[in-house]
Amino acid sequence: MTSKIIVLGAVGGRIGPVFEKLSKLHAKNSFSLAIIAGELFADPLDTSSEGDEIVSALLDGKIIVPLPTYFTVGKKPIPERIVQHLEASGGEVCPNLYFLGKRSTIKTSEGIRIVALGGAVNSGITAGLSKDKYLPFHTEGDAKSLRGANTADILITSYWPSSIRLGSKAPFPDDVDEPPSEQCVADLCTALQPRYHFSTSDQIFYEREPFFHLPTEDRPEPKSITRFISLASFENPSKQKWLYAFSLDPNAAPPLTLPVGATASPLMQNSRKRQRLPNQEQSYSRFSQTDGHHRASKRARQPPPTPAECFFCLSNPNLATHLITSIANDTYLTTAKGPLSKATTFPSLGCPAHILIIPLTHSPTLDSITDMSSRTATYNEMQRYRKALHSMLVTRSKQELGAVTWEVSRAGGIHIHWQFMPVPTDLITRGLVEAAFKVEAENAKYPSFKAKEIADGADEKEDYFRVWIWKPGESVNNGADGNSGHSRPEATGSGEAPGREKSLVLPLSSDFRFDLQFGRRVMAKLLQLEDRLNWKDCLQSEAEEIADAGAFKTAFKEFDFSLEE
Repeated sequence: MTSKIIVLGAVGGRIGPVFEKLSKLHAKNSFSLAIIAGELFADPLDTSSEGDEIVSALLDGKIIVPLPTYFTVGKKPIPERIVQHLEASGGEVCPNLYFLGKRSTIKTSEGIRIVALGGAVNSGITAGLSKDKYLPFHTEGDAKSLRGANTADILITSYWPSSIRLGSKAPFPDDVDEPPSEQCVADLCTALQPRYHFSTSDQIFYEREPFFHLPTEDRPEPKSITRFISLASFENPSKQKWLYAFSLDPNAAPPLTLPVGATASPLMQNSRKRQRLPNQEQSYSRFSQTDGHHRASKRARQPPPTPAECFFCLSNPNLATHLITSIANDTYLTTAKGPLSKATTFPSLGCPAHILIIPLTHSPTLDSITDMSSRTATYNEMQRYRKALHSMLVTRSKQELGAVTWEVSRAGGIHIHWQFMPVPTDLITRGLVEAAFKVEAENAKYPSFKAKEIADGADEKEDYFRVWIWKPGESVNNGADGNSGHSRPEATGSGEAPGREKSLVLPLSSDFRFDLQFGRRVMAKLLQLEDRLNWKDCLQSEAEEIADAGAFKTAFKEFDFSLEE
């Protein structure tokens, strides 16, 4: 069931006016609950009598709390009289006002899981949990213990998570210092992957772009989205936003598509104990001089980019997430940056349709994923995406477009991916596509292509370039295209488009230098797009990239199996 929730910044003892305002808002919106993310009470070190009078009015029931409201420890101690009352009452200040605790996990009657970590890290305590429930300090052990909650709908922390602004374009005032942050808070957010993470920032309101978390072995779902929001305090001089209302269904599935502007999680980059994706540790061994597997390296190489630096890894905070069009369990689709084709190249599609199929695992080749089940799942899902793209072409182009998919598999690579490009069926039928690849290789004095199927390439003893040429409309071999070699009919079950496919493999030995743009160069000549051979000459504005990605999503939507899972 969907609940309406309102979160408040620091109240700072202005309890009467705040709850009056909350009463008016509640009358209009019928909120299920409220949360105070910052200080509820005035600083008890303030010797003014006003603070005591407000505490008395609250405890005596003279201040009405209009709906269930939760608060935690902020950056200042809780008044002693409130502490004594909480100890006696079991956590209730007055009707509808409840203490979350400094280090706590609760589940409300609406089924909403709230995790709270109040105060700042106490550097004087190097291990264990803090013993005082009401002082504004916690230990790293407190933060670690909360990871046992496993998940959270809402996370409340007094301090910001470290690196939260990394990779963000959200505005932040130049004349304001960034609020203090803690790495243990970042690690907690990474572990819980909350839907919302609230904190406070006194004089400013800050809302970061939504960010998605990397899949892990325990949580393989790659679409978990967190929204980080920091609220200003009540009656702040800049009149910054101190209230935030939203609706939340704790049983809702993760979003099928990424929100506009979403980025990869910035919190993974500085996590001191971050776990790599399954098989990444083994994948890195492919770059050593003796990897004990296929293709031994002949000379030492520089360490490859880490996932945080790789332009194909979701953990890279600079990843162009607006290009991502679909995310499944083990792989994802993205439109190409600097695409070879234009939106007008294939009018029936309405977009360039130059697509990359990319594994989530950071690995230079498919066969470097040493866990066989993970490698098989990744390969099968990449093929499933490719067949879904074939189905899109058949429907949208009325079989006038086939497809070429190419792959460069090199032990010295960075992150394996396939490039997909539509091509007129007529060029395939006349044998021009196959001939173009073979002639280009011959002109470059490369080895000859071999027609064969190699699946995930695990049995290949050396690097290779592979290309699949797919022609729609044939479910049996009638020899109409005149091609010879390893050609097979595409399966027609499970909604897959009927057609024929040929796999060509070019072995890449160390005897020659291979042009990584070989596949693009061949396709540029075939499609008469030689002026777009270099992707850097085809760069678009972000608005143009977003428009093309949106057009592709529209064309691909009915074929995108990730939307059904």
